[in-house]
Amino acid sequence: MSEESVLGRLKQAVVGRPIPSHLAHHERLNRTTGLAVLSSDALSSVAYATEEIVRTLLLAGAAALSLATPIAGVLLILFKGDTHALIPLYMVGVFLSFTLSQAGMVLRWRRLREGGWRRHAGVNAIGAVLTGLVLLVVAATKFSEGAWIILALIPVHVLWFRGVHKHYGRVAAQLSLRDYEPERRRGNTVIIPIGGVHRAVLQALEYARSLNPDVRAVYVDVDPQATQNVRKEWERWGQRVPLIVLDSPYRSLMEPLLEYIDQVDAERPNDYVTILLPEFVPARWWHHILHNQRALLIKGALLFRRHIVVTSVPFHLAS
Repeated sequence: MSEESVLGRLKQAVVGRPIPSHLAHHERLNRTTGLAVLSSDALSSVAYATEEIVRTLLLAGAAALSLATPIAGVLLILFKGDTHALIPLYMVGVFLSFTLSQAGMVLRWRRLREGGWRRHAGVNAIGAVLTGLVLLVVAATKFSEGAWIILALIPVHVLWFRGVHKHYGRVAAQLSLRDYEPERRRGNTVIIPIGGVHRAVLQALEYARSLNPDVRAVYVDVDPQATQNVRKEWERWGQRVPLIVLDSPYRSLMEPLLEYIDQVDAERPNDYVTILLPEFVPARWWHHILHNQRALLIKGALLFRRHIVVTSVPFHLAS
């Protein structure tokens, strides 16, 4: 069965068969069809016809209604299934929108001053006053019945959106190329933290050598016997890349590594310092909790440090 026929049958199941044009004038819409045609939003649909909107949402399953369903469900739970109590929420939102749109048109006519703008601005001003009066009456008389929710949420949303707008403005100013002078960096020191010598480390080593000759492997000594084994393996597989062994008397893996990175960054202030992390990519998603925990700690510790570049070299594990 084709996709169009499936959608067509689903549409017919929800709102009925198409009405021929020559019969449309005499057709009386039932509640389900009228809801789909005339309702302005999901909230008004829930407020005035709960059974119909729930039936429509369940059958239609459209992507545009993906948020309307949980919102409608939460409102019905909060108002204990009394759909009439939702009407004040709808009225405050609608008449606020009407008032703002009419007032906005007044400002538009005053700014453009096109032909007949005074008459048009007057009509919109009357509309703004009337809808504003209705808004005030509804907000005052229905405040305790649920209108307070919209009156409280709208300022919160406005402040939130203004904060987001200011944030994007600050980010754009920092990213702007106006008066920009590139920061010159002469070199790049690549550091590979390792916990042993294996294929993932050797793959990261090959990648590091393709970036820059100045490559260093760093191993934190928390077990003398394990450190001795790593030294032997590195002499065989390390491709003449120096291995830096850091002492850790308190068996801490992070502090000696971070101190060494700070030391290299201080010694070469005009260079980049790249931290290359060999990481496993497990074949099963639930295996991720068993690997790469140290890499996550290193990334988090270096995230806010300038001139420190952290990158991963993935090694894909077979199932």
